[in-house]
Amino acid sequence: MFCFGLSKTFWSLVISRCLNGALNGNIGVMKSMIAEMTDSTNMARAWAILPLAWSSGSTLGPLIGGELARPADRFPYVFGDSEFLKKYPYFLPCAVPATVSALTWVVAFLYLKETTTPRINISQLLPWKRSKIVPSPTLTPPPVSSSIADKPVPIRALFVRRVLVATGSYAGISLVDIAFRTVQPVFYAIPISLGGLGLDTPTIGTILAVQGMLNGVMQPLAFARLHDIMGAKKLWLFAVACALPMIALLPALNTLARSSGVVQSVWYLVALQVALMSCANFAYGISFMYIAAASPNRASVGATNGFAQVVVSVMRAIGPAAANSAFSISIKRQYLGGNLVYCVMAGMVCMAICVGTLLPSTM
Repeated sequence: MFCFGLSKTFWSLVISRCLNGALNGNIGVMKSMIAEMTDSTNMARAWAILPLAWSSGSTLGPLIGGELARPADRFPYVFGDSEFLKKYPYFLPCAVPATVSALTWVVAFLYLKETTTPRINISQLLPWKRSKIVPSPTLTPPPVSSSIADKPVPIRALFVRRVLVATGSYAGISLVDIAFRTVQPVFYAIPISLGGLGLDTPTIGTILAVQGMLNGVMQPLAFARLHDIMGAKKLWLFAVACALPMIALLPALNTLARSSGVVQSVWYLVALQVALMSCANFAYGISFMYIAAASPNRASVGATNGFAQVVVSVMRAIGPAAANSAFSISIKRQYLGGNLVYCVMAGMVCMAICVGTLLPSTM
């Protein structure tokens, strides 16, 4: 993040973003830790809390980025004399989250307890150290009850139906989610005549911030209760099905705006769309629970989450490219009356639902 804020060329931006992705392994670690510190009696409540933290960041992040960009121009009485911030106008909004990450590292290092016993010393991973490792004669042998079930399984053992289906459910909702999030702000921004709503940037930022806050509130308040009432599989299917009307509201909003302008009824539909988005996000927690339950054993929870994260990362690369391309073609060539992108996104939802039907009724 610091490098991104100090970038002066396009390729330095690209390299910084690549580093950001390469060092983003904490997501799988967090999910693994939650799976290791919970059981079937409290897992749903734990997964309801995690989106609250994520939503807090996704709400504050855009606000920090928007308000602190170009501080010498926006706040001349405070930063107007800083030649550094004039030269690097986007350093401050990058430095704030970077500093928060550094402080988080310190807190985790000092206070976060391990949820599992490390099975290998870090020095054993270094090739120049391996030959120097001598088994200690004082080590006690493993207990008789220790078995292969307590050890991490090889990667090939993860290619079984229950792991693949759970990973597929996570990949499905991620594909739908990232595609919609890619199109949503662009749709709000482009003129009504081209198929959007023609909203200004502050209004769009407010909508996205409210969306993040609502999602953060709904998850801890409703997720565990809905899970207990509906069950995991039905809740997952319901959540993903909410994406269909959420997507259908995009062309409906434009049709209404073309006939009446951005009137009050348009804002009602925008509010409904934001609420449906929060309901669709229930599928994430369910997918995380299925992935944890699909792990061959507790020692392989990390590997299972890592495998799922790799697949989802591919979906998060495909989703924006597919959605943006379909959106551009829809506007330029007016395929299906300019609605090609919404058909593509609806197809993504249907594929995700097909995968969801393969989920077991019980974990």
